[in-house]
Amino acid sequence: MLVQRSADSHAFVPDEWIRAAANDVAASFLQGVVETLAVPRHYEVQRESNRLTAHWIAHQLRSYGYETELQGEYANIVAGSRCDLHAACILVGAHYDSVPGTPGADDNASAVAALLACARALAEHAPACPVCFVSFNREEDGLLGSADFVRTIAAEGKISIREAHVLEMVGYCDHRPGSQAIPPGLPIQMPDRGDFLGILALEDSTAMASTVLQVARTYWPDFPVLSLKVYAGVEKLLPVLQRSDHAPFWGAGIPAIMWTDTAEFRNKHYHQSTDTPDTLDYDFLRRVSQILIATILTSVHSQP
Repeated sequence: MLVQRSADSHAFVPDEWIRAAANDVAASFLQGVVETLAVPRHYEVQRESNRLTAHWIAHQLRSYGYETELQGEYANIVAGSRCDLHAACILVGAHYDSVPGTPGADDNASAVAALLACARALAEHAPACPVCFVSFNREEDGLLGSADFVRTIAAEGKISIREAHVLEMVGYCDHRPGSQAIPPGLPIQMPDRGDFLGILALEDSTAMASTVLQVARTYWPDFPVLSLKVYAGVEKLLPVLQRSDHAPFWGAGIPAIMWTDTAEFRNKHYHQSTDTPDTLDYDFLRRVSQILIATILTSVHSQP
């Protein structure tokens, strides 16, 4: 395993069009999305809330100009009509369900907010980009939604996916010393302040992680980003590395990275009834969303 920080990466030449697109994101927009979604919405236990959440997200995507569909038996939300699905698309994904009885503001309304911010920015500034957006259901039930998507959509070639960016809890920040823990079993050193964005990459997705680090370094050099790059099958020995919707993509051989605030290793409200909108840092979430937008635009323009 290798840990790399954004400060150690090389910067690109800034593109002012990309900067302008990313800067359109407002913290108030992100907070509004989180506050709307932060109700218990587990697939089995809160069925009606889960269903209404799916339809609200789909409505938002349609309002930006995307055609959407509910895919599979678990109602994954797919918006991909803006790209030529016979070409290689970049996928941005985030699950929308929550643990039973928890409002799930960070887990995972924060990530859905970043996904919607990215979708809205691309619809406004780059409507022809080959990007598809997927909000998965049943992540909290063993990744059932993303596994079904990969099995029936990606693996069968219905959508050609060049790379997948999976967002998993991206809104919690704590600047205090000692606020960041290290996942057990990982022989690495990490900052002890929970104020950085974490990127988890497998061997075939290290170039994706490097792009995120370079983008952060180029446009927001003061914002800390840390990448954990996993080699030699270590992910099979440490289940903590495969707990979110990036794992089915890894299993199918599709390059994928996970964007995260590191969940319970920073956020004491993880899977608790206290995971509420008021606990999040919306300036942090805005910066993550901006890096996401800039990364996707940079990746699109680097395609041959």
